[in-house]
Amino acid sequence: MKKLILSLFTVALMTVPSFAATWNASDRVAPVSKIIVEKNSLPAKLQFKVVENTVDNSTTSSTNIVQVSKADLTYAGNDNEVAGVVAYELGQIINGKSGKDNLRAATKALLAEKLSKDNIVNTTANSEYWNNKTSLKDQKEADMTAVDLMVKAGYNPLALVVVITKMPGTNLELVMGKPANSERAMSAYNYIAYNYQDKIKAGYGCQEYRNFLTYADPIVDKRNKSKRSIKKFAKEQEKIKAERAKSLNQYKMSGGLSGWDATYAILNELSTSKK
Repeated sequence: MKKLILSLFTVALMTVPSFAATWNASDRVAPVSKIIVEKNSLPAKLQFKVVENTVDNSTTSSTNIVQVSKADLTYAGNDNEVAGVVAYELGQIINGKSGKDNLRAATKALLAEKLSKDNIVNTTANSEYWNNKTSLKDQKEADMTAVDLMVKAGYNPLALVVVITKMPGTNLELVMGKPANSERAMSAYNYIAYNYQDKIKAGYGCQEYRNFLTYADPIVDKRNKSKRSIKKFAKEQEKIKAERAKSLNQYKMSGGLSGWDATYAILNELSTSKK
């Protein structure tokens, strides 16, 4: 009997490393994305493709192909984190990133045509600061939608926070002792804390998450000590929650077209017909 138990134990030890060695984030995109799509009642026609180059999901509404960055998947160490990467791309699509980008480009072109290049409005619209700010806003919106999709699909949304902090940040964050992409990660964490408190209580077992908490906990503690801050936080989160729900419902009802994409398509058609 002892020999049998020892043999089984030996086999188990040999099997675990073998499994760990064969796990590949890219290979997990198909099964993980299938669960996310089915559990959230997203269009079943969606297909997911891992790409080496920069992700471009501007034509997803017509091709039904969702590109997922292989580079981003290198920061995923389990299915929860793969779900975070996949759900983020879906979040960008659902919130109409491509439609927003098209409208922004059209607006900049119009400003450039009507105003001089030295005009303050034109200068601001094309500044690096403004572009970075709008990009971060888009990322935050996609993150929060990703959180909703992950929870509905049974994945731990805190994995998304971990993936965000694993990605390269800024030198300023490093000097200040902040986690990489701290503002974006804190935004996702706040959304989880307000809407899915049970997930915060359950936690996430990895060192990266514990490192993030050393940054996040003091911020939360300070907020909780002020009734005014708590009230403001709740008001902001309720508004965000409603906006994310509206975008998701719009996407589902249209069969895979965001409100921003629809708006751009209509404006583009009107503009073309007038020429």
